[in-house]
Amino acid sequence: MSISSSAVVRSTFAFLLVGLLALLGIVGMIFWLGERAQFFFDQALAVRDTRTAAVELRSDLQTAESSQRGYMVGGNEIYLAPYDATKAAADRQLANLKRLLAADPAADQRIDRLAGLVAGKFGEMDQTITLKRARHDDEAMAVFRTNKGKALMDEANIFIAAIIDEADDRLIAGVSEQRANAGWLRLVSAIGTLVIFAVVGGSAIVLMRYTRELRRARDELNALNAGLEQRVSERTADLVEARDRAQVLLSEVNHRVANSLAMVSSLITLQSRTIGDAAAKTALTETQERIFAISLVHKRLYGSSDVRVVMLDEYLTALLDHLSTSLRSQAQGISLVYDLTPLGLETDRAVNLGVVVTEWITNAFKYAYPDGLGEVRVRLRQLSPERAEIVVEDDGAGMTEGAAPRGTGLGTRIVAAMSSSLDGEISYLPRQPGTRARLEFSCLPRKAEAAQ
Repeated sequence: MSISSSAVVRSTFAFLLVGLLALLGIVGMIFWLGERAQFFFDQALAVRDTRTAAVELRSDLQTAESSQRGYMVGGNEIYLAPYDATKAAADRQLANLKRLLAADPAADQRIDRLAGLVAGKFGEMDQTITLKRARHDDEAMAVFRTNKGKALMDEANIFIAAIIDEADDRLIAGVSEQRANAGWLRLVSAIGTLVIFAVVGGSAIVLMRYTRELRRARDELNALNAGLEQRVSERTADLVEARDRAQVLLSEVNHRVANSLAMVSSLITLQSRTIGDAAAKTALTETQERIFAISLVHKRLYGSSDVRVVMLDEYLTALLDHLSTSLRSQAQGISLVYDLTPLGLETDRAVNLGVVVTEWITNAFKYAYPDGLGEVRVRLRQLSPERAEIVVEDDGAGMTEGAAPRGTGLGTRIVAAMSSSLDGEISYLPRQPGTRARLEFSCLPRKAEAAQ
């Protein structure tokens, strides 16, 4: 029984529809599991931070209590050395717990109660320490023997242990869910694979039958198609040749794009050598430094395993060494020192930060030390998991409070534009003597910022 082309089309369409549904099922499952995995990852980070804060709070309470008891027994002030620090640390950990558990309405009362217990415990310890210092040993020991502090500590430990256990339970539940999701993925993938194999097999059978019939018809048309096949062959060869030429051109374009920044920098160098006007030459030099700050990021990425992130300490070290060398011709007596904390930042943000640093260093070399002798200092440090700061300061001529750095104003506008993309806050503070330029910026990835 012969098979018609319409039957082949209908059968193929039905097989393809079934295969597409199976593929969509697999893709949908993978997408859903990816979203769940991201949710679990974020939850695991929050659980880790919550558990860490609870453990550190308990440790701070124990350290403070040991300090108090040592002082009560020995009477030596040296036992109280860690007391104030642990008291402040306990307050910070309470604040961290309240922030981390803010999404859980049921946790508000527990945190408030825990805060009251911690305050009561420190109040009891403060009272005994004060009495001991006033040489009222009997009164101090009377307060100590009431065991009020122990009761407060025991109850606080219960709350802290509950928070830690809850965090562990959430983590275990998340891991169990991930394992179950992995099992579902394997099951859906296996079923989908079987369905796709069945679709391919059915389509192959239909096509083989149809192919046999077409082969008989093809034999009758060979003579008529000989010329057409020749033309198709020639056209195919032309297309292959055109494709090869396009690939060569694309490779050349990619190579030129990769070297374009270095070429622009070289052209600016050549141009500056032909200009006699000092202001124009200075402007070209500053432009070249800005281009170098941008190109240096791409150079760092060539050997990097992750092109999305630049290590600021390595990048800024290379940039500052270059600036120190290139600007030394303007002020040989000025030295550049830096203290850079290891910190990763997204590639485009690292470019913007490098431009800001270049502007401030160039400005300091030009205006800070009219006599050509002095020191410019750069410091990079992380203030918190979300924020960091870069500071450029000198001991030079200084500036009036609230005023922007001197010059054409272009650098100030560039710094403002770059800092806005960093979610940054700029401040220029006068020193006695000198000037301090500071940029506080966000060091979170954009996805994390959007989540907040």
